Amino acid sequence: MTQTIAPRVRTVVLLLLAAACALLTGAGPASAHAAVTGSDPGQGTVVQEAPARISLTFSEPVALSDDSLRVLDPQGKRVDTGKPSNAGGTTYGVRLHSGLPDGTYTVAYQVVSADSHPVTGAYTFSIGAPSKTSVTVSGQTTDDGVVGWLYGFGRYMSYAGFIVMAGGAAFVLACWPRGSGVRPVQRFVVSGWLALTASTLALLLLRGSFTGSGKIADVFDLSLLGQVLQTKTGAALVSRLLLLAAAALFIAVLFGAYDKREDAQEKRDLTFGLAIGGLVVAAGLAASWAMSEHASVGLQAGISMPVDIVHLLAVAAWLGGLGTLLTALYRAPADAPVDATAVRRFSAVAFGSVLALIATGTYQSWRQLGSWSAFTDTRYGQLLLAKIALVTVLVGVAWISRRWTGRLAETVPASAEREKARVGAGAAPDPARAEISGDPTGTDIATQVSDADGTESDTATDPDSDVPHLSEPADSDMPPLSEPADAERAAQLARQRAARDAARQKRLRDADPNRSGLRRSVLAEAGIAVALLAVTTVLTQTEPGRTEQEARAATSNSASASTDPGASGALTLNMPFDTGGEDGKGIVTIDLDPARVGNNEMHVYVERPNGRAFDIPEVKVEFTLEAKNIGPLPVAPDHIATGHWSANGVQIPMAGDWQVDVTVRTSDIDEVTVTKNAQIG
Repeated sequence: MTQTIAPRVRTVVLLLLAAACALLTGAGPASAHAAVTGSDPGQGTVVQEAPARISLTFSEPVALSDDSLRVLDPQGKRVDTGKPSNAGGTTYGVRLHSGLPDGTYTVAYQVVSADSHPVTGAYTFSIGAPSKTSVTVSGQTTDDGVVGWLYGFGRYMSYAGFIVMAGGAAFVLACWPRGSGVRPVQRFVVSGWLALTASTLALLLLRGSFTGSGKIADVFDLSLLGQVLQTKTGAALVSRLLLLAAAALFIAVLFGAYDKREDAQEKRDLTFGLAIGGLVVAAGLAASWAMSEHASVGLQAGISMPVDIVHLLAVAAWLGGLGTLLTALYRAPADAPVDATAVRRFSAVAFGSVLALIATGTYQSWRQLGSWSAFTDTRYGQLLLAKIALVTVLVGVAWISRRWTGRLAETVPASAEREKARVGAGAAPDPARAEISGDPTGTDIATQVSDADGTESDTATDPDSDVPHLSEPADSDMPPLSEPADAERAAQLARQRAARDAARQKRLRDADPNRSGLRRSVLAEAGIAVALLAVTTVLTQTEPGRTEQEARAATSNSASASTDPGASGALTLNMPFDTGGEDGKGIVTIDLDPARVGNNEMHVYVERPNGRAFDIPEVKVEFTLEAKNIGPLPVAPDHIATGHWSANGVQIPMAGDWQVDVTVRTSDIDEVTVTKNAQIG
């Protein structure tokens, strides 16, 4: 049985890793994190005169390149001129050639959102009348190619490497100081450092192609690498590499000077120093994600970034410690096994990590979803539900591991009493027990392996030991051998004894049902953790539910606004807003009648998401006609009823596609401006 345990463990771990990779590759292209909330001209609209420029409004700031906005005529020829530019706020545009003929034009965009993810897409509008032909823009997204797959895998490995390195080092310092001298644990933590370093370098090289052409050939383009280094994501990756150099020094001390330090006071002082230094380095590495991805943009970024750092550290302490415990249970040598005290300490660390994850995860869910319906109506919410389910199962399995730990601890006193009684009767302490338990008195957690008649088995003659061996005659009976033959014989006997002793120690260790049960439950936890990490990686590449719902609402309202408003010519614009404060979420509605050149009557309505009107301290409206450089024209409506403001004599001097900016203030400090384009006149 002992010789089949390791292959089975390897097989299970490989299957779990394969399942995680399948989940990553089968998740589909990563959705954009910035969404288009408006355009001028609008999607599918027909304008009578050729516009001087086109513009797109996004849900958050984006980064532009020279080819971020392209406008193609019905034959596929580019008709945009100059570089794209910011037209104010989150609106970006590019100028068009003059005298464009009638037909259907395609607007293709490829930008990078503020949380580092590429945003691609296309839409059409027509001048005069739709043409029979138009350009179909294909292959816009870089997420579904080889580069996109490699970039996603690199992100997964970077998370996994950080968790293994930081969590493994924390497990050694906080739970099992003896583990600093255990070679399998050392290899486990160092492998985490290597994985994080290699994946960070790979992400740095892949970044330019990932946000651009998506071609493998561009991965080693130094000009693209130079552009990446000037971005927020490039700076975060370089900072991560610098911190990894400090982490290498920390690991060297942990597995070098710390392990060799024998003086108790000096070791305590070094433990304190390593704990503080390791926490600073780990927090800095976690910040390299928090300051460049989801947490750095959107609502309450100043709060969400520290929360995200705590979340990542808690994940590392729990899952990384879990992986180190699994390594120790299966790979630690018999003379330095992980004991019940270390498992109990890790159980306490894991419990605190779970509490931190619940608190930070709840805040992150509120921030990224914004409503209960987003759990089921958006892909982000569905992935979050899957993550919550996996965490729940993982906590349940951890509870089983905690029960095995309790039973393991209860076995130690009973085994100690039996061994003391045996020694008191004149028997010598069992060295095999001392080696397995780490107790010099010979106390062992494992129960003694006995034959049917109650006597201890002799592994040297046990046919089930699966260790081929030779007879070992006494030195006095050994015939004289030549020096080379004698050395070869001695080496052969030494290898045989080592193999036999290792097999016997494993048999004794595996005979304890409590330790075996703990190893099985921890292995199950590790398997669930691999799948959980895969879901989390996909989640970080998915458009937040709040943004997705706002984009849907903006698209729907834009489509409604582009239709015939009726005989009265009145224009209605519905714009969702969220200032991030208390009672900061709602919908502001602008009614402009008759929406023509000259005098107009404007009404502003503010409602909660449930449709109930409510008052806010201030609301302001501005009209801008960018094509003619007119505006902004401010309008300060008067409050006339709950959730209702009105203004008469609103002057619209010229017909065109006007940008309507509405500033909503819900408290002294909570304020937001929402924007929508509308054809007036």
